[in-house]
Amino acid sequence: MPTDLTAALARLQEDGLLRQRRITESAQGARVVIDGREYLSFASNDYLGLAAHPDIADAACEAARKFGIGVGASHLLTGHHALHDAFETAFARFVGLESALLFSTGYMANLGVITSLTGRHDAIFADRLNHASLVDAARLSGADHLRYPHNDLADLERRLAASNAATKLIVTDTVFSMDGDTARVPELLSLAEKYDAWLYLDDAHGFGVLGEHGQGILASCPLPLFHRLIYLATFGKAAGVAGAAVAGSTPLIEYLVNRARTWIYTTAQPPMLAAAALKSLELIVAGGARRDRLAMLIMHLRERARRLPWPLLDSSTPIQPLMVGDNTTALRLSQQLAERGIWLPAIRPPTVPEGTARLRISLSAAHSLEDIDRLCDALEAWA
Repeated sequence: MPTDLTAALARLQEDGLLRQRRITESAQGARVVIDGREYLSFASNDYLGLAAHPDIADAACEAARKFGIGVGASHLLTGHHALHDAFETAFARFVGLESALLFSTGYMANLGVITSLTGRHDAIFADRLNHASLVDAARLSGADHLRYPHNDLADLERRLAASNAATKLIVTDTVFSMDGDTARVPELLSLAEKYDAWLYLDDAHGFGVLGEHGQGILASCPLPLFHRLIYLATFGKAAGVAGAAVAGSTPLIEYLVNRARTWIYTTAQPPMLAAAALKSLELIVAGGARRDRLAMLIMHLRERARRLPWPLLDSSTPIQPLMVGDNTTALRLSQQLAERGIWLPAIRPPTVPEGTARLRISLSAAHSLEDIDRLCDALEAWA
């Protein structure tokens, strides 16, 4: 920790890395009010446009009236509500796994699962572009943290073959949050089975979006699901709610109930959120038209972006990163868009590697073709 915090903040400002909070004064959607001004937003992970859906709000309100807000205790005391249990059962069934465990956030789930399953004498094999929560969990576990180049499964296999670790755990995002590309999950499943390793899939950005019914990345796997598979979905993105759930075998979930510190030693989330998540699950299942619309918007953006001097990364997901390069240009471009009423913050190190600052265009089924055109027209004008 720096001793002179004022000087440290000044250096961040000089390097174009200072971050500041802005105040949102509206519901999430394609348009938001920030600091008193309305913007067309491309900065939210509300991929299906469910964050302000009235049916989800009604489910939460009804549960709040019936059960109150807080549960007042952890799950193992009196905090495990019937709505929590109902959601875990429905979620496990939806993704095709035996059991599930509800966490307050995806960050807490990643910390709890990885530190429960690994420690000294174990090894974690992690994609280099994994989310910060996966990186932090690996560091806290005490296990060897072996990072393989992004999606380089030949390198991963070499590391697995050379390892004598007591427990091997492969950890990866499924949709990488800053690049928008996907992990090669069928091959990862094969490697996990071949080398007797666990496979942990963080599907935060795939759940609700991928698969015919929004089941996430597992819907695209032609292989039988491996008994050491661990699947995570978060509900603050496409589901439009909050929280996360981990699914896998029943013995795995029972083990986590007894060992996952971020689940054991925290107050359970409000039952109203579980009720909201249950309603969201219904809307995801019936949301084929939303996913089709999202795919159409992605194709339209990629076609329009061909005229821009900055390339889009190769992504077929709602995450469409426009690669700008240096921090100053990315910040200036973001500011110019804001002046035109478009909210699209610059993404800079340490979130992404040095020299790869970008505008992370995040699409939602709530957007229109005209919204995409407005964004691209503004980018072309600035270019």
